[in-house]
Formats: sequence, structure tokens, C-alpha cells
Amino acid sequence: MIQIKDLHKSYHMGSNSLHVLKGINFNVKEGELVSIMGSSGSGKSTLLNILGMLDEADEGEYILDGVPIKNLNEKTAARYRNEFLGFIFQSFNLINYKSATENVALPLYYKGIPRKERIAKAEHYLEKVGLKEWSHHLPSELSGGQKQRVAIARALASEPKVLLADEPTGALDTKTSYGVLELIQEINDEGKTILIVTHEDDIAHMTKRIVNLKDGVIINDSIVEQVRANQYV
Repeated sequence: MIQIKDLHKSYHMGSNSLHVLKGINFNVKEGELVSIMGSSGSGKSTLLNILGMLDEADEGEYILDGVPIKNLNEKTAARYRNEFLGFIFQSFNLINYKSATENVALPLYYKGIPRKERIAKAEHYLEKVGLKEWSHHLPSELSGGQKQRVAIARALASEPKVLLADEPTGALDTKTSYGVLELIQEINDEGKTILIVTHEDDIAHMTKRIVNLKDGVIINDSIVEQVRANQYV
């Protein structure tokens, strides 16, 4: 599903250059649930941005579902993002004046799907994440955990190949975090490929594979025995 080969990325600041990714080699099979860990400055956010087509590597290959991701103009990158990827953010990124249903339906608008079908799909995915009764509520009327569930429903609505989650529990308390991870595990059990960037060890062990980054290189990549979140919920 994802193939990364000898990926390099540097940022130039005046006469200085910061080499952030230093030859990353990384493959993800369809249906995997992988966490990417590393301290601040390790390169994990840069890697996620490249995977999400929000940034581009200087060298190396990135192939997503058989498609080489290279030298894309913004229009093509946006189309590929909408086709291949669903995003889950730490800060939810919901539109405050739109209901839960309208937030979930938004990516479908950009795909040109008719309004009636958009709303039906949005309500389906809200039911899937356990928020059917909250579909007409605004984000300000929802708890942190409910907002993240809306964000997950929004990510799923466009039926992406891969979900990319950037610190999805970073703004949540422990109990709520485990509830969100329970939902993510259930989605993965259905076959969805999911990558999670996290700095929390307990969250990482709720995935099936942990990739550790340090100073722009992978220092460990291991399959782990998955801890099921529902035993804590």
C-alpha cells in the first residue's frame, strides 16, 4: 500500500540547511495498523506531511497504492489526497458553525457528490462512530471525544485507502483516548490501513507495529503484541 525508499528531506534557512529525514526506508501493507514514534525533532511530522502529500521529499521514492507520488502540482496533489487519504488531527479541525453531519459531509462536497447522497453518507458514518443522536449538534456542543469521533467519521466518509492520524489522542484524557483507540482498532479490524503518529507509549502499543524515528532515521521497526483498548474502556 505504501512504499518509501531512501527518502531525504532538508529545510533551508538562509545559508543553513537542516537535514530532517536521512534515508527513510519504510513499507506498509494493506490492512496494517502502524504507529510512528519519536521525540520532537525526530522527523515524524515531516514524514507524515510527505505521506499526506502536504510536503515533498528532496530525494527518494514514495509510492501509494501503486501510484508514484512525485512532482505533483497542487491541483493533482489535492485530488490524490481526496482519493487516497483520510486525515485525523489532534485539534479535530472541525468547522464551528457547521453541524456534525455537515462537517462529515464536507470532503464529499469536494468530490462532487450530490447533497442528498452526501448527507446520507455522513449520517451513516456518524452512526458507525456512535454519534447518530448527535448528528445535528455543533462542535461547541460536543465533548473532546465526540469531536474526535466526528473527525474520524469525516476521514472515513470519502472511503480513503489510508487513514493518517496525527496525535489523535493528544488533546484527550486517558479514558477518552482509549475510547477513540477502540474505534480506530475496530476500523482497522475491517481492513483499513491506518498510520498513527504518537508520542504516547500506551497508544503505540494499541497498534500492531511500532516504528521509532530518531534524528531523521528509523532506529527500530517491530511488530508488537497489540493491546486491545476495550479492556480499559
